[in-house]
Amino acid sequence: MRHLMSPLDFTVEELDKVLSLAGEIEKNPEKYAHVCQGKKLATIFYEPSTRTRLSFEAAMMNLGGNVLGFSSAASSSAAKGESVSDTIRMISCYADICAMRHPKEGAPLVASMHSSIPVINAGDGGHQHPTQTITDLLTIKSLKGRLGNLTIGLCGDLKFGRTVHSLINALVRYEGVKFVLISPEELRVPGYIREEVLDANGIEYKEVVRLEDVMSELDLLYMTRVQKERFFNEEDYVRMKDFYILDKQKMALGREDMLVLHPLPRVNEISVEVDDDPRAVYFKQVQYGVYARMALILTLLNTKVE
Repeated sequence: MRHLMSPLDFTVEELDKVLSLAGEIEKNPEKYAHVCQGKKLATIFYEPSTRTRLSFEAAMMNLGGNVLGFSSAASSSAAKGESVSDTIRMISCYADICAMRHPKEGAPLVASMHSSIPVINAGDGGHQHPTQTITDLLTIKSLKGRLGNLTIGLCGDLKFGRTVHSLINALVRYEGVKFVLISPEELRVPGYIREEVLDANGIEYKEVVRLEDVMSELDLLYMTRVQKERFFNEEDYVRMKDFYILDKQKMALGREDMLVLHPLPRVNEISVEVDDDPRAVYFKQVQYGVYARMALILTLLNTKVE
């Protein structure tokens, strides 16, 4: 039995297999429509989510399985003081696989240690978001045709953005990847990511404040929102929230084949006028998220499809 806590839980070869399976599912969804019949996915979400929770549920339903769970801590026995370890022991009696989101870093890992079913980390605090990373990799590979030899701009909240941390961890394993880290001083990538991931792997990167200065260099621009829920005070959030706004004027500085990704939800950081630009692929990214999670469920359940 395997769990998924971090993108690094899979080797590059294993990750490529998941991405290939997701590609197969996209081409031939009917072939996979009943392979999880009789199986149940529990989505236990201690903090709000739209895309991640619903895409997991859509993924399991597309595979012919069933879904149960809760969408907030307030609607679970956590409100009565039940521990994560007790909750997962109980969930293990009801379901075959579990996706967990929790505001505390490491909570899904604690759950995996007490679980008798596979546990997927669906986001833990500002730490990791591996299924978003698999979604991002699938989007890039499907639309760019490769995962190596890319210059990737990461823009916005690079300090608390768990999607950014997971994506950097995953992409450093591919050749020729360069990062442009675009953020205000207060929201720079944490020191441990710089030292233990980028520097330790000899990855080329630079840190800048102005998005306009680097648009022409990028193969991919990964925008993120400034996350109100990660700030300790309202004043800092208000000061940072509109630091970057991607609009038509800035898009005009980018290459014709540059892609814009965003893990969503979007607030103000991408103007709606950008949505019609063919380089804006963040809603396609949502669809790829369903295929990625379908492939992941099949892989962790060790389900073979002839």
